[in-house]
Amino acid sequence: MGDKDIDMNKEKFTFVSEEEKLREDTRPSLTYWADAWRRLKKNRLAMVGLAGVILVMLFGVVGPYFFEASYSDQRNDLRNLPPRLELYEIGDDVFAYVTRDYNFLIVEEETGEMFNVERVNQEEVMSGRIDVDEVLSPSQIREQRDAVEKTNVNFYQLDDEIIELDYANKLAAGDIEPEDFYKITYKGNTVEKPSVTVRNKAYPFGTDGLGRDLLIRVMYGARISLLVAFIATLVNFIIGVTYGAIAGYEGGQTDTIMMRIVDIINSVPLTLYIILLMVMVKSSGGLGTIILALGTVYWVGMARLVRGQVLALKEQEYILAARALGVSTRKIVFKHLVPNAMGPIIVSMTMMIPSAIFTESFLSFIGLGVSAPMASWGTLANNALSGILTYPYQLFFPAFAIAITMLSFNFLGDGLRDALDPRLRKG
Repeated sequence: MGDKDIDMNKEKFTFVSEEEKLREDTRPSLTYWADAWRRLKKNRLAMVGLAGVILVMLFGVVGPYFFEASYSDQRNDLRNLPPRLELYEIGDDVFAYVTRDYNFLIVEEETGEMFNVERVNQEEVMSGRIDVDEVLSPSQIREQRDAVEKTNVNFYQLDDEIIELDYANKLAAGDIEPEDFYKITYKGNTVEKPSVTVRNKAYPFGTDGLGRDLLIRVMYGARISLLVAFIATLVNFIIGVTYGAIAGYEGGQTDTIMMRIVDIINSVPLTLYIILLMVMVKSSGGLGTIILALGTVYWVGMARLVRGQVLALKEQEYILAARALGVSTRKIVFKHLVPNAMGPIIVSMTMMIPSAIFTESFLSFIGLGVSAPMASWGTLANNALSGILTYPYQLFFPAFAIAITMLSFNFLGDGLRDALDPRLRKG
């Protein structure tokens, strides 16, 4: 191309003024990570996932500090309380709740606090001998026992008054006619229907079969699940990235041997591996066993990913230049290859976190996870399985926590994949 083909008229070129440089429609220069964050914020599902991850972390890490009770505290008189209570107004501002075990509870409507009312001996009530130390004869005892067995009434004592709970209609109705409730008599006043349905302020998620607070146990379950997930992620980053980077960079026979080891590890089912591991360490399961199992085998997927990235990057010109300058292998791998593969690595780590959470929950569900009384989402689901038809809320809350956590991480992982991959840029 000759000089005649180029029009170098200086009048057609003008310098940009300082005001024009500061125009709002001029996008500032961004780094790779700043540009990735800009594109991530445009992805609504990714931001929803990020908010969900933050909420789950706050729920599990910070939440238990707002409660004095622990995950192992039990109250047998408050077993299997639902999140919503059907209260009977048996007196002026006196509200009562009857559990399925016929525990009679007085509930403070404002605060939600509840206390158990002591059950009175039925034989003494029916014989008119309350608070009398006189010893009954064997024949009297037999007569009163026979009379009691013919009734469907429990007796409770509240402030020197007797409460009669007739559960005959409830037994006859079962779950077919829920409109038939208990008949409660207190101070001559009889109530046959619940007066009000309120949320359980003392136990928002209800209680389990041992009277433990489900909300607190779900919080501690979040701690365990997140701990396992982040330990698996850390192992992924340290072992998987290092192993895969070395295999991909060295290539040849070294790569072949290292990848065959990965194939052998990957061929053993995780459940079988954990069972064998528990036999070897003579353990009956627990958090340590799960962490050890995930830590020793969970990195193989990351190693494959990093190996593939390194195989593609090591032929780039800047790597050839580093070799020509005599840069050591360690610096080439960890200062050039791995940083340039961080986008796919971060995406893979984000997607593996929900997988680790689900694995821990599944192992705890089948009895290979944490031991009682520790709370894990998997153990909570397992404990609730036997009463799923009667107390479905005991299964709903841990299952909902697992679902929300996995969805949040998956949404975030999809958003990171789109934001960090230059080939998927949409502006």
